[in-house]
Amino acid sequence: MTYDELDTPALLIDKQVMMENLIAMQQYADRQQVKLRPHTKTHKTPGLAKMQEEMGASGLTVAKVGEAEVMAAHGLTDIFIANQIVGETKLKRIRKLAESIHISFGIDCVEHVHQIEDVFRGAEKKAEVLIEIEVGEERSGVIEESDFRQILQAIKTCDFVHLKGIFSHDGHTYKAESKAHCQTLYEDAVNRTLQFAQIATEAGMMLDVVSIGSTPPFLFQFDIPKGVTEIRPGTYIFMDASQSNVIGTFSHCAATVLTTVISKPTKTRVITDVGAKGLTAQTRTKGLTQTKGLGKVKDYEDVFVSSVFDEHAIIYHEGFRQAVQIGEKVQIIPNHICPAVNLHEKAYLIQDDEVVEELDIACKGKLQ
Repeated sequence: MTYDELDTPALLIDKQVMMENLIAMQQYADRQQVKLRPHTKTHKTPGLAKMQEEMGASGLTVAKVGEAEVMAAHGLTDIFIANQIVGETKLKRIRKLAESIHISFGIDCVEHVHQIEDVFRGAEKKAEVLIEIEVGEERSGVIEESDFRQILQAIKTCDFVHLKGIFSHDGHTYKAESKAHCQTLYEDAVNRTLQFAQIATEAGMMLDVVSIGSTPPFLFQFDIPKGVTEIRPGTYIFMDASQSNVIGTFSHCAATVLTTVISKPTKTRVITDVGAKGLTAQTRTKGLTQTKGLGKVKDYEDVFVSSVFDEHAIIYHEGFRQAVQIGEKVQIIPNHICPAVNLHEKAYLIQDDEVVEELDIACKGKLQ
């Protein structure tokens, strides 16, 4: 069938655009001589994760243990959980996964080390951990060098915890005001990460992995300094309205939400059948990724979703109102694709307007 025969709302993926995005990022990583470990929280789809590995990715990144379990169940065997994992319940699940796949995960304090040692005691394989370094996002991660050294010392005393490496996420580059500002934030973040890598080396802890993340700097293809071993972009596979604003074009957006015009109650108002439960209500408010409205209507100049209810998108635009008919289907580019994908059970891969594959978003809702 053609995509406009699908019932709505429906998540569409333009195969050609997606493939171009995948190829471009893999080629960038290859030129920079680093491994690509894409973050699958964007697509949450084992089929697409396998495609990324087939194209050269060294392994996968996920956000939650549940996502790792789903990916492992589908035959993916090299997974990094870019998050702090706390509590006996989750750590036991990781210990179980470690029996059959290569799995590593994040820590950022001594308390994590002690918990992991207790849960992994007696295991055939040690827990593989990466210490997160806070580089300006003001989220999780080690801030003080003294704390980092304490973590290193704690790991040295463990029999069942192995330090695989360190990682950082420069998510604050999303708020950069310009390309030059983005580069400054990126370089500061990378240099800080490498500074902590040097501390580990001086402490006798050799690191296999020094991993950095966040899509915007890689869209600009900034140089990656020696010492970094891998990158973890996620959004690049689909792109979205916010990432498109970084590079000044929507032509790389592979993912859209197909929606039907269901009402035109005034001369300027149009209502479609997807709201916050299929599109999210997310915006970006600062910097290069700043978005207008709650989603960009594809193929229409300067038409954006004005507001959303749970099941309704509200668009105020007189020209658009005159151009569309009741029952007509249009596509909306989400502001932030990662949470939007998590709202859908399936995605439809489109090529030349034909639906060529139905994809199961198997990691949908895997929050634990």
